[in-house]
Amino acid sequence: MSRTATSRSAARLEARAARAADPARRAQPNAYRRWYSTLHPSLQLIGLQLWLPLFFIVAFCLCYIAAFHAPHPHDVPVALVGSTSQQLQSDLDKAMPGVISIHQFDTADEAKAAVITGQAAVAFDPSDSTIYKASAHQYQVSALIPAMISPVLAAEKITPTIVDLAPLPAYDEYGTVSLYLMLAWCIGGYMVAMFIGLMGAPLRHRTRMAVIVVGGALISLITNTLAGPVIGAVDGHFGALFLIAWGWIVAIGLAVNGASYFAGRFIAVPAMVVFIFLSMPSSGAAYPSWFMPEPFAWLNNVVVGSGITEMLKRELYGVGPGFVRGIAMMASYAVVGLMLMAVGKPYLEWRRVRRITAGRSTMFADANAANRDFLISQRDEILARHNLSRTDTGTIELIPMDERETDEASAEAAHHRDVAEFDDATSPSMFLGSSRGLEGDDEIRRS
Repeated sequence: MSRTATSRSAARLEARAARAADPARRAQPNAYRRWYSTLHPSLQLIGLQLWLPLFFIVAFCLCYIAAFHAPHPHDVPVALVGSTSQQLQSDLDKAMPGVISIHQFDTADEAKAAVITGQAAVAFDPSDSTIYKASAHQYQVSALIPAMISPVLAAEKITPTIVDLAPLPAYDEYGTVSLYLMLAWCIGGYMVAMFIGLMGAPLRHRTRMAVIVVGGALISLITNTLAGPVIGAVDGHFGALFLIAWGWIVAIGLAVNGASYFAGRFIAVPAMVVFIFLSMPSSGAAYPSWFMPEPFAWLNNVVVGSGITEMLKRELYGVGPGFVRGIAMMASYAVVGLMLMAVGKPYLEWRRVRRITAGRSTMFADANAANRDFLISQRDEILARHNLSRTDTGTIELIPMDERETDEASAEAAHHRDVAEFDDATSPSMFLGSSRGLEGDDEIRRS
């Protein structure tokens, strides 16, 4: 940076600092903020957090209900052994337009491998009239697709035999363990980093990362202990699942931590959108991407839920595309998080300097300060009712007998004053603020 640019920046900061030091030139709150400050301090804090349940229900409807209210198969890849694909594709299109997409393979082993890795929903070998499926990779697909294509084959006088290449165990009868483990790891990862972003702004990068790494290990240990030895939903694989969960929780935590420098106390919005509301419907754990509408079908390629679920299925049941895809996604999220951290901290400091030099504050900071003052005064009143007082050093002592009458008289006068103010039609309401509305605040301050 040149000396001229540096001097201009310093001059701007000096000008802002001068405005902040001069009450007449300091930025004044608008009418709404002045009205809001007349509410009870605790009510102010509650009101400033009500955006979270509102956001949650809106996002739930737009993501979960929109994605799952009518899942319908489309372009489902079916592996076909041999060269009769055109005739079968024509028959399937007549019976179910746009549902099945035939992919031709030269050998049965290639077709079965496509089913195991998830490239194909099922495979059909005309030489022995066998439909191959893999329930462990996608239970819904393995149950629905053979039932859909069997009537088409029956019309050609073919009675297929169904062979399950990867059946599910009795302790995971419907293949939902991977779904709920994925959710537990996603929620654990984003919540650890979310609280760091909310409460750990002064912390250095290494401290934040240490909390994420240690917290990730603890969450991984707890979830895998509960899912395996305690509940019995997983048989073995403890070490591998611990490492998979740890890696994903750390990657998610780094990404959320990096974003928290930019989102501030609203970090829950991007964190929940990316790692919960979009990730779960698009993961393929509940329904495969071939059953989901857009954009959820495309998002299956990039959301963390997809990477976690496929790594779980590969480790537990030997199905899915393998670990390379999941590890690449995990590393990508971690790198993005580190990059956001690198640029986020300077950006946060720049924003704080601008706010301080401009003499501005946030509604949340004002409400916190007002609530702190209220709680201190409330504490002193409670102590006084029990003939106790708090000294400047923080110790609690008994009020001497000769001072109690004076204190009781003062307390009674204050009580009568509070009652009079409460009955006064011009006093601020605890729930509605100033009774004169937004325009009345200025008159109250001038009086």
